[in-house]
Amino acid sequence: AATGMDALTHAIEGYITKGHCTISDMFHLEAIKLISESLRGAVQNTPEGREGMALGQYIAGMGFSNVGLGIDHSMAHTLSAHYDTPHGVACAMLLPIAMEFNKPVVADRLADVARAMGVDTTGMSTEEAADAAIAAVRQLSEDVEIPKTCAGLIEGDLEQLACDAMADACFPGNPREADHDQVVELFRKIMA
Repeated sequence: AATGMDALTHAIEGYITKGHCTISDMFHLEAIKLISESLRGAVQNTPEGREGMALGQYIAGMGFSNVGLGIDHSMAHTLSAHYDTPHGVACAMLLPIAMEFNKPVVADRLADVARAMGVDTTGMSTEEAADAAIAAVRQLSEDVEIPKTCAGLIEGDLEQLACDAMADACFPGNPREADHDQVVELFRKIMA
């Protein structure tokens, strides 16, 4: 579940990162589709789910390794370093939060994510389709039993966490600029 959600994060962040390009977009949309279709089955240990996830995570890697990631990964790396939170769990907890933060500048791309995840966006505005993508990610994460909050995360650590996340190599690739206070607020959203 955790590594599958990490792969989905690779695909979604790679699709919306500043460095995205036509070739990476092709990889990322296919990876989002495969992972969305396969992760539940992989967690249940079905052969189809396992095969789909193996292919989906590989394709996502082909995309993001060429264009970088964003704020979700910079924050997830920080959580893992400070709290020993498994990387995929950290990515999954933060993914809908990062998508919501980035929505003002990438709503059209998030609408593409919704369609790749199998959401019928017929009749939806771009904003509604972007919200549907965020909801689909939340539902998938819940279905594979990823926690929504980070155990041990305390208010007194937020300033340092934000500093560390902003120094991470993935941070500059985020499509929306974020200041220190905004990163603090994003971390606060996963406090228990």
